[in-house]
Amino acid sequence: MQMTTAEVEATARAAHTGQTDKAGRPYEEHLRAVANGVRTRGGTETQIQAAWLHDAVEDHALTEEWLAAAALPQAVKDIVLAVTKRPGEEPAAYAARIRATPGALLVKQADLAHNADPARLAALDPATRDRLTAKYAAMRTLLGLTED
Repeated sequence: MQMTTAEVEATARAAHTGQTDKAGRPYEEHLRAVANGVRTRGGTETQIQAAWLHDAVEDHALTEEWLAAAALPQAVKDIVLAVTKRPGEEPAAYAARIRATPGALLVKQADLAHNADPARLAALDPATRDRLTAKYAAMRTLLGLTED
């Protein structure tokens, strides 16, 4: 039996317990914002589940082995792996993988929208804010995203 979205959410929240974002906020707030962003952009349950898990492997909150064995649709697993940055990976290769994976672009779009939220960025020091603003804008360009 496949995990429900509520079970995926609970798993993601538990996996990221104790983690904070760059502004010191509980990481689950970011996960919720990305999942809600996918939902409001018309995303599917598959994409919403992937949104909850989008940083789990990259942040070592869950392993690739856990993901491979999880009772999730293959599409959820594919999206999570597509949006997982790999050490030393060039941004263009990362963007190409996201674009090539069905459903992944919407998840990354919601992730970037929350990451680039001016209110969220305002909590950071100016140098970090400027660096991240440029990084997120560059990724949006590589992904061909013209709007949030």
